[in-house]
Amino acid sequence: MRTNDVMTRLEAAVSALGDVDVSAWPEDTLKEQLGELSAVLVALDGVLSRVADGVRARGLRVEEPIPA
Repeated sequence: MRTNDVMTRLEAAVSALGDVDVSAWPEDTLKEQLGELSAVLVALDGVLSRVADGVRARGLRVEEPIPA
């Protein structure tokens, strides 16, 4: 996959996750979805860590952008 395609997909994922607001979910819904939500969050954490570790393995740093 081309780098531009990867970046587009990553930006779309960030946008989709930015729309998630579990504070707006009814309590029952959150409890019903908690197992699945936990599994997704753990998987996401693992993938993000793998990507960040790949960047660091090349001697670079993952840094927060400085606001303009």
